[in-house]
Amino acid sequence: MQTLRTGTCKRQSGVRSQETGVRSNKNFTAPPWVKDCLRITHHGSRIFNPTVHCSLFTVHCRKGFTLIELILVIFILSLTVALTVPSFRNMGGTLKTEAMHIAGALRYVNDEAVGKKQTYFLNINLNDESWEIEGNNEKKKTSLKGNVEIQDVFIPSLGEVSSGEVTIGFGPSGPEEPLIFHLKKDKAGYTVIFNNINGRVRVVEGYAL
Repeated sequence: MQTLRTGTCKRQSGVRSQETGVRSNKNFTAPPWVKDCLRITHHGSRIFNPTVHCSLFTVHCRKGFTLIELILVIFILSLTVALTVPSFRNMGGTLKTEAMHIAGALRYVNDEAVGKKQTYFLNINLNDESWEIEGNNEKKKTSLKGNVEIQDVFIPSLGEVSSGEVTIGFGPSGPEEPLIFHLKKDKAGYTVIFNNINGRVRVVEGYAL
């Protein structure tokens, strides 16, 4: 019985040594954190010491971002957003501003024609992105700014006009037809709608009819 127990003990010790996959090597010098995680058995094999919470598991956690690296990444992202967002705002702001200018020109021509009981003309040049007010010895030309373009002008009797020149007459009762201007810049757009019945002007974002 004693011989059987001794043999069983040796076989179990051998199995444990094979499971760990680590063998004794006198020429090998283990780092301190490895020594803490290993203990030497009386048979000379090295097995893992479960009682020591060593850096064998924490060494992988230290490969993540440090606080300084995270702050640097956040700073770069914030700087990128800060430089990009104003450009989009400026693009939309310029387009809307030019749309408001055309809306103001339509109100002005209509009010002058109705108030003074005279005929005024609004000349639209779609080739050079400009318009001109003419009437009562007055002639004033204005051009769109900020690379804003007149995409087209819609008049029921003419349809959609996208090139050339269009002359719109404003009599003592205003224009005879409603007017729609489509402005664009890159992929953005605004629509200026003039109601010939009540003389009101609306500015709408996007392409509308």
